[in-house]
Amino acid sequence: MSGHSEDRITATAEAVPGTESYVAAPIAEGLRRWLPIAGPLFSIGILAAVIWRLQQLDVGGVWQRIPTSPGFWLLFPLYYFALPIADWVIFRRLWRIPAAGISALLRKRLSNDLLVGYSGELYFYTWARRRADLTGAPFGAIKDVAILSAIAGNVVTLILFALAYPLLGRAIVGIQPHVALLSVAIIVGPSLLALVLRGHLFSMPAAETRFALKVHFVRLIAVIGLTIALWHFALPDVPLRWWMALAALQILVSRLPLVPNKDVVFAGICVLLLGSDMRVIELTAQIASLVLVGHILVAIGLTAHWAVRRHKGAEA
Repeated sequence: MSGHSEDRITATAEAVPGTESYVAAPIAEGLRRWLPIAGPLFSIGILAAVIWRLQQLDVGGVWQRIPTSPGFWLLFPLYYFALPIADWVIFRRLWRIPAAGISALLRKRLSNDLLVGYSGELYFYTWARRRADLTGAPFGAIKDVAILSAIAGNVVTLILFALAYPLLGRAIVGIQPHVALLSVAIIVGPSLLALVLRGHLFSMPAAETRFALKVHFVRLIAVIGLTIALWHFALPDVPLRWWMALAALQILVSRLPLVPNKDVVFAGICVLLLGSDMRVIELTAQIASLVLVGHILVAIGLTAHWAVRRHKGAEA
C-alpha cells in the first residue's frame, strides 16, 4: 500500500460523521513491501493446512456417525459462523466494513484454527492495511477486539466455574479443585490487569470498546445455546437439563489453563452425569470433526473464489 492509501484512510475517518478519531499510524517500509504478497502467503498456508488435515480426517467415520436431524443442520451453520458474524458486526461499526469483508474474517478464523493462534489477526491486519476505504487504525482495533474477546470469554468462564464448582468438588473426574482454583486465578489476573490499564491498553473510544465487549458476550451466550440445541437435536432422548450442564462444563474445562487432558476431564464429567452412555462423548467428537469439515469446505470455497477473481482480473 502506498502512502497515498494511508492518507485516504485518515481522510475517510475524518470525513465520515460518527466514526472514531483514532487513525492509522504510518506503516514501516519493510512491512509495506510484504503487504501485496501477505494475502497469497496466508492462502497458501491455509491450503497446505487443509491438505494435511484431510489426511488425518476419518471421512468414513464422520459419515457413519453424522446426525440426521433437520434441526441439527438448520442450526449448525449458525454455530459455525457465529464468530465471523460477530467480528463482522464489530468491524462494521468500527470501519464500515463491507459485506465482502466476511471472507477476510473467515480467513482470519481459518488461520487461527488451522495454522497458529493469532495468525488470523496478523492476516486481518494485512488485509485492512491493503484497503484504502476503511476508517480507523487497523492494528489498534484488531488488538483491542482480540483482548476484549479474551476478557468476555474469561468472564463467562468464571461464571460457569462458580456454577460448576460444587460438581467438580464432589467428584473425581481428573481435576482437583485447588488446581481449578489456581487456573481460575490465572484467568482472572490478565483480565483484571487489562481492565485496570484500559486507559493505556485500548486505543478504541470507550463507546466502541463497550460495543465490542457486548457483541462478544452475545456471541458466547449464543454459542452455548446453539451447542445445547445441537446436542439436543442429535440425541433427543437425553434430558435437556443435562445438555445445559454439559455445555457449560465443556466451555469451562476447555478454558482452564492448568488442566491437562481436557478431553479426559470432560469425558469423566459426562460419565458422572450420564453414567456409561458414551454417545455424548462421541457426539462432541463428531461435532468437532464437522467443524473441521466446515473449515475445509470454506477454505476450498475461498480459494476457488480468489482464483476466479484473479482470472477475471487477468482477462480484464
